[in-house]
Amino acid sequence: MSTSGSAPTVSDVVAALERRFPPVWAEEWDRVGLVLGEPAAPVRRVLCVVDVVPETVDEALAADADMIVAHHPLLLRGVSSVAATTFKGRIIHQLIRAGVALYAAHTNADVASPGVSDALAARFGLTGLRPLQRPAPGSPAHGDDRGFGRIGELPQPMTLAELTRHAAAVLPVTSWGVRAAGDPGRMVRTLAVSGGSGDSFLGAATAAGVDAFLTADLRHHPAGEHLAADGPALIDAAHWATERPWLDDLAAFLREALDVETLVSDLDTDPWTVHAAAPAAPAVDDKEPDREG
Repeated sequence: MSTSGSAPTVSDVVAALERRFPPVWAEEWDRVGLVLGEPAAPVRRVLCVVDVVPETVDEALAADADMIVAHHPLLLRGVSSVAATTFKGRIIHQLIRAGVALYAAHTNADVASPGVSDALAARFGLTGLRPLQRPAPGSPAHGDDRGFGRIGELPQPMTLAELTRHAAAVLPVTSWGVRAAGDPGRMVRTLAVSGGSGDSFLGAATAAGVDAFLTADLRHHPAGEHLAADGPALIDAAHWATERPWLDDLAAFLREALDVETLVSDLDTDPWTVHAAAPAAPAVDDKEPDREG
């Protein structure tokens, strides 16, 4: 941590984040940690975002932020060039020119306790939380209450239809909205949640015996086969909406751990921007039509 009276440095922020979300907890395929930034540069203001896109970079520059802490890695897959003629290259050049550092905490924040799914569970008031899927024994993230997703009890039972409407009310608003699969009248008492793409946890939700599973990016065939096998009801929200709640916890942690001002981006970075509900079906007249003899 920085000494009294001086701003913390990029290195100080990185150290605090890596105490809370150790990089070794990340999945092998993931790319977390410091993406760019001078370790000795001072940090007085941090912007917390889900996605590093031109719009959130503009937001950081307008707010005079010294650092962005993002959930999704900018450079998840290997690149051979960061030229300014490429999408990600333009972002990197813009951040370097402005002196803004960038850090990513992804699956290491997903598995942490508290982590991404704890913040999502809090939106529903879930109690008695436990992981949906624990890390494999022997993995660096194994232990305590760490794991992907959370299972808990709703404050009061709801039908699937009621819970879907409730989800739309308590989650950040997106054009995608919230949809559900299953019997609308099914009573839900136990709910599993997982921030971000969660169809890889369908089997875990079934094994846990929950009444419903809320996540994002559910696909047609896996969802259909899951329901055909009598799995829990499914609630599918926008990816960004299921991870945005964690930014509040992240910002609070940085404020407490370091003498920095923290801002949270409410900019909806979900790529889907238009939603149209099907028109209501006309009422069916069950009377026999008059017929002339």
